[in-house]
Amino acid sequence: MKFKFRRYYLYYWGRCLAFMVCLLPLSIALFIAKSLGRASFGLVAKYRNQTLDNLRLAFPDKSEQEIRRIAVKVFENIGKIAAELINFPKINKSNIDKFVRIENFDLLDNELKKGKGVILLTAHFGNWELLALTMRVKGYPGSAIGRRIYFHKYDEYLNHLRKVNDVNVIYRDQSPRSILKVLRANRIIGMLADQDVDSVDGVFVDFFGKSAYTPVAPAALAMASGASLVPAFIIRSGGKHVLTIGKPIEMVNTGNKESDLLTNTKRWSDVVESYIRRYPDQWVWMHRRWKTRPK
Repeated sequence: MKFKFRRYYLYYWGRCLAFMVCLLPLSIALFIAKSLGRASFGLVAKYRNQTLDNLRLAFPDKSEQEIRRIAVKVFENIGKIAAELINFPKINKSNIDKFVRIENFDLLDNELKKGKGVILLTAHFGNWELLALTMRVKGYPGSAIGRRIYFHKYDEYLNHLRKVNDVNVIYRDQSPRSILKVLRANRIIGMLADQDVDSVDGVFVDFFGKSAYTPVAPAALAMASGASLVPAFIIRSGGKHVLTIGKPIEMVNTGNKESDLLTNTKRWSDVVESYIRRYPDQWVWMHRRWKTRPK
């Protein structure tokens, strides 16, 4: 009971803080959020150490000074994401271009013309929630696949911020038919599959030089539905964001389902890794990406 009370206390304290942040100009809110993110790097030892360990593993050639510099920026980015999320109700069709510059949307349009829907593959990178919002504000219909947050109040508040701009979420524990229905209507399914989740089907593929348990859902869904698997990443750059669409990831189809699933999963995982390598300070390194080990 004491633990539940603490959750409610933190939730309502956070809502009050969010209300005050929303009253500020976004530039000031981002400055404060960046400072709080930097402070949390020094205060939250568990996630600081996990971030540093993961960065050392992924970039053995980088100096300790460079590793720590990247790690601090990772925490700053998380703070900025929170400030931007709180301000989602202020973003709409008339001002979205002030926040996000879009590149290569023609690649997405070309795949939608095929009539089988698109699986938009991204990662917990940049401000991934802003990516989903931008797609909806720009008039692209569809849903994102997500997981429920452990405390229902947090989940309800996050979904409230999403729903302001009609961002719809299909939870992972819902029927797969919900996902297929979206694709059959030639709409978009957004997927973030860059984390080690041992409760979902996965395979081990190389990720930053070490075997990592990786969900097969993006490749399996593309293979089963015929939908295009299109990478999309939103990059924080110069005070704004750049949403870039990549070329569709070609699916191998040799008739050997197990082998094809492994090959295709490796293909999209390599794309995710390539973006993280280019912008290492924009990924959530505090996640235990190599937690699950081969038996």
